Amino acid sequence: MKEREITALEAALGYHFRRRAVIEQAVTHSSQAREQEAQLAGEGKYKVRDNEQMEFLGDAVLALVTSEELFHRFPQFREGELSKLRAHLVSERHLIRVAQQLELGHYLRLGRGEEKSGGRGKTALLVDALEAILAAIYLDGGFEVAREFVVRHVIEPELEHMQREGGTLPVTDFKSALQEAVQGLGLPQPAYVLVEESGPEHSKTFTVEARLNTKSSKEPELVGRAQGSTKKTAEQDAARQLLTFLASRSKAAEAPVAEGAPHSAVK
Repeated sequence: MKEREITALEAALGYHFRRRAVIEQAVTHSSQAREQEAQLAGEGKYKVRDNEQMEFLGDAVLALVTSEELFHRFPQFREGELSKLRAHLVSERHLIRVAQQLELGHYLRLGRGEEKSGGRGKTALLVDALEAILAAIYLDGGFEVAREFVVRHVIEPELEHMQREGGTLPVTDFKSALQEAVQGLGLPQPAYVLVEESGPEHSKTFTVEARLNTKSSKEPELVGRAQGSTKKTAEQDAARQLLTFLASRSKAAEAPVAEGAPHSAVK
């Protein structure tokens, strides 16, 4: 990374690194590391470190800090409520917003193939980089500094947003919520179908449809369609679409779904 890029990233993070090597590793994707190794193959064994191990460490630090913070902030919550809130705060859906606000895509070191495929905007790469950067802060400055970063960027803004919205815990398991909803409406359970799988092996994109029959026909009447870096993420988003649609229909009529409901994908 160029000096001005490191300075700009440090300003966004609110932290100055004493060891530049750790932050450079944190933003180095495996595609860039393998490219550099290939270029230097003629000079003997040469290992370029990427951010995968740091992502592992950062994920653990994030989980610990979030658990500790929620434990102290919400002593009245039961274990299940704390677990649900933590799951939301460390979820890909929330962390991608944090990564985008910090504009981490500008600082990623990517291989040519990943660059051409739009890697700077990929959710999985941005979230991985955020967790790796957290590990870099932890390794360079210690646990307390890392805790302050998580609280400032990950926890407090979202808790304040939730309080403004009424203080309710967000739904994070949309598949379970949809299962309960269709049971209450007397409908069969939805089916989740993988319809497309694309991208390189290390960074695939999965397209999943959640299909729901609301009549006696064999064809699904409602279809939610979503993409994600994992099949689980795509299934959750597709389920969220169906859940939102069912909720909107229930407000309009007593019947779960009116005659002539759309067969196209739920937006």
